[in-house]
Amino acid sequence: MIHLIWVALICIGFVFAAAQGNIEVVTKAAFDGATTGVTVCFGLISVLVFWMGMMRLAEDGGLLQKISKLLSPLVAFLFPDVPRNHPAMGYILSNMSANLLGLGNAATPMGIKAMQELQMLNPDKQTATPAMCTLLALNTASITLIPTTLIAIRLNFHSAHPAEIVGTTLVATAIATFAAIAADRWYRSRELRRRPPAIPPSQTPLAPLTPPTSTSTSAASSTTSSVSSPAVPRTGITAAKGRDTTWKG
Repeated sequence: MIHLIWVALICIGFVFAAAQGNIEVVTKAAFDGATTGVTVCFGLISVLVFWMGMMRLAEDGGLLQKISKLLSPLVAFLFPDVPRNHPAMGYILSNMSANLLGLGNAATPMGIKAMQELQMLNPDKQTATPAMCTLLALNTASITLIPTTLIAIRLNFHSAHPAEIVGTTLVATAIATFAAIAADRWYRSRELRRRPPAIPPSQTPLAPLTPPTSTSTSAASSTTSSVSSPAVPRTGITAAKGRDTTWKG
């Protein structure tokens, strides 16, 4: 769906530029955007490499494990339908830890792996489970302690105080996270209310007794008659009429 939206925006831009006779503006904007994108990417490499290295040091030093232990009760509350020892829980904890440090690029692979593991628990492969929706909401609106990527972008554009957004980012992401959790809890409770209540086995109504079919009745009657009535020898004398019915050639 996203690629269709981008194609529609590009086509609309070309149509309006051609209608106004400024088609060269679209060409100039395309080249300027490509140049800016490459410049920003190269400017982000150094900062992202630094923080990725710090992330690796934190992982090797046990900091991420401690953060995961601190977050494990919260994750168990947010994902009650995922087993505690399932691999998806580890990927979810890694995703949340990376988002706390503002490393969106490091959190994305962990989020994808968590989604793949949750898909293995999904009974309906065409519909997202509540755990998948919760993970998507938390990954999109995660509390960020250090907005590393935004600080790198501000450094790349020569900001005088690139780290002054830490406080406001923390407040904004905290509000977004609480709103995402509240919406997730509300949708989960509504889904539970829609489900029919489970009937205990002791209250399960018995199935009505069905009458036997004609085939079984006839078979039973033939069996009964063959058992109850003795075999009559086939003779040529009819008992009722008292005459000889033996064929004579």
